[in-house]
Amino acid sequence: MKIVIPGGTGQVGGILRRALAASGHEVVVLSRHVTPLEPVIRHVLWDGRTVGEWAHEVDGADAVINLAGRTVSCRYTKEHLAEMMDSRVHSTLAVGRAVERAERPPTVWLQASTATIYSHRFDAANDEHDGVIGGEEHDVPAYWAFSTEIARRWEAAQQEADTPATRKVALRSAMVMSPDRGGVFDVLRVLARVGLGGPVDGGQQFVSWIHDSDFVRAVELLLERDDLSGAVNLASPHPLPQRELMRVLRRAVGRRFGLPATRSMAEVGAFVLRSDTELLLKSRRVVPARLVEAGFAFDFPTWPEAARDLAGRAAGAR
Repeated sequence: MKIVIPGGTGQVGGILRRALAASGHEVVVLSRHVTPLEPVIRHVLWDGRTVGEWAHEVDGADAVINLAGRTVSCRYTKEHLAEMMDSRVHSTLAVGRAVERAERPPTVWLQASTATIYSHRFDAANDEHDGVIGGEEHDVPAYWAFSTEIARRWEAAQQEADTPATRKVALRSAMVMSPDRGGVFDVLRVLARVGLGGPVDGGQQFVSWIHDSDFVRAVELLLERDDLSGAVNLASPHPLPQRELMRVLRRAVGRRFGLPATRSMAEVGAFVLRSDTELLLKSRRVVPARLVEAGFAFDFPTWPEAARDLAGRAAGAR
């Protein structure tokens, strides 16, 4: 297959482009800056907003996987939130226009979304059938609703595209755990190793996650299965409370103690790391009903086995 990946230079894009290229696919990455990538990957410039020469890559491609969007690991200032929204919506609209205009449109368009679209909750898990879309919770900071609104508009931009010959899937992905430097797992692993990986604000908030191997395999399934469209949760079937996630991770990296953090301590830590506490405190309890119904079997369904594998690979890479 020829697969075009807008935004394929980030952490998740790196996981996906390497795996797809290793499987023998022709992979073309679109990004705003040309940076060194693997020799087998073609790299094409785009601005993430307008249809340009890059659209020729989409015309005749088998699939598009759009991952473009500003990182959410930042301070949630008014400027950064606007950049998060604009980078996601404008890039998706641009991909949609390229697909609409293609003489030979791709068979499938996988569009990045996020499990953050679901409500902050502890009582039950959110799946694609009965999950509660967030934005109206009364017991969370008001600005958290903006993250949900970004996700809503992100998905709406894909749905608005008139692409009758192209199947569309919105990837409501949880945190993709891989041993790559700078990724979510790398940050958590370092915190655990230095004794800071304890419960945050009690640690009862749920964490949804997916092992990088299962993420790639799920994407491959969605590329192949022409009966699957719409929103699909990419997450392990077993989300767990943050305190338990970090306890298991500490064990995997050989540490017993993890310093607990209050909400105010988390605010200070997030400021130092130039991030936001929503990433730590929102309870994301998400399960992959549609993947399971499609017969997908997770290689790493539970966190203990996933944490051991990731910690071992990280130690080997170092």
